[in-house]
Amino acid sequence: MAQHTPARTRICPDCDGFPAVAIDTGALLEDGTRATLTVACRPCHGTGAIRTTAASAPVVQREHA
Repeated sequence: MAQHTPARTRICPDCDGFPAVAIDTGALLEDGTRATLTVACRPCHGTGAIRTTAASAPVVQREHA
């Protein structure tokens, strides 16, 4: 019986599909936990995938006479 291949998702080449990371600042909070910063991948805007959208046509504004 034939197997259907699922559609391939376009994974972001910059973050390799892991769009958000937590960076340890080295500081401790009052409750003893570590202070972290969450940073999202800039090229994919934190989605982990590349959007394939068609290029939009430039907007032309015309003055009415």
